[in-house]
Amino acid sequence: MQHRPAPYRQPSAQPLALYVHWPFCLAKCPYCDFNSHVRARVDTQAWERALLADLDYEFGAVRDAGPIGSIFFGGGTPSLMPPALVAKLIERADERRGLLPDCEITLEANPSSVEAERFAELASAGVNRVSLGLQALNDADLRFLGRLHGANEGIAALDVAQRHFGRVSFDLIYARPGQSGQAWREELERAIGFGTTHLSLYQLTIEPGTRFATDVRRGAFAPLDDDAAADLFVMTREMTVAANLPAYEISNFAQPGQESRHNLTYWRYGDYCGIGPGAHGRRRGAATQRHRKPENWMAAIDRQGHGIESETPLAAEERATEALLMGLRLAEGVDPAGIAQRTGLPEASLLDPAKVALHRGNGLLWQEGSRIGATEDGIRVLDALLAEIVATARVAA
Repeated sequence: MQHRPAPYRQPSAQPLALYVHWPFCLAKCPYCDFNSHVRARVDTQAWERALLADLDYEFGAVRDAGPIGSIFFGGGTPSLMPPALVAKLIERADERRGLLPDCEITLEANPSSVEAERFAELASAGVNRVSLGLQALNDADLRFLGRLHGANEGIAALDVAQRHFGRVSFDLIYARPGQSGQAWREELERAIGFGTTHLSLYQLTIEPGTRFATDVRRGAFAPLDDDAAADLFVMTREMTVAANLPAYEISNFAQPGQESRHNLTYWRYGDYCGIGPGAHGRRRGAATQRHRKPENWMAAIDRQGHGIESETPLAAEERATEALLMGLRLAEGVDPAGIAQRTGLPEASLLDPAKVALHRGNGLLWQEGSRIGATEDGIRVLDALLAEIVATARVAA
């Protein structure tokens, strides 16, 4: 039986976060299952009006919340946004809710020379952290991944970013077809040598509905086998620890204190507002979902003043499950007692005590005081581990 939603409790030290989705790209990457679209023309004035309206609606829904601790411009390719529009959204957020003095403002960017030319303007607009989609450091793999930039162009853009932004991260995709351990070791050593304080390192996954899924089905290429991918995963974690970039989440690595505060809001299950096509939000115990297709989202703005397709109150078990599944991705683990307090559920109902004891005994889980998390061995089999220990997932289903 599901519990009725308990009175909502925001984590005491967790400020509000804002996500802004810009859905447009110059081309659709074959591995990408994000809400991205290619359009010949974008009416930026209409998009400014619509995004500001969507933002105003969201802040009206959280009018009793505190100031904003982070803003994240994602996509799509938000580095294609006019810097003036980025500035207006930041200014409006500050007017409506207020920004913390050290508010983290991140923008995802493609590392093309054209977009790098905008970095100075984006920094002036208020962006203080950039996340570059390098994805690979050699031209052959960039072509395979469908990227429009070359390796030298990407590295040049990284250099420009490091001159303009106080904090820089970049993404790489590894476990590519045929990738050897030696090849990834050399590429990761080079990546670490660029000196950024944060890296996002993702194993290539074949997502349903992507062009890569079609290519694999047709036999155009074969994904790297599971054992080889697991070896690269272990190597990645060993090398990043040695470089003082330990994993604080499964695929994210940072010097201590340089973690993405915005993404930590997600993983710690704090409140965040999401605006723009397809954006998700979690606020006041409810899940919000915007219309995915840009044209449908724009039509909703004109019709109702915001782009929401659905706004669903979450039952206590659903909130607890989401908090556990997200938090157990983190090296810091989770505090079940805190989740119980926020959801109104008994702490004993959140995790299966017998399974927790079993997997602590076999070295897959650790427990320190009130916190619990996955060990290095547990991280390698996290999906299966979560399916066993998170009791509320079975109740919520």
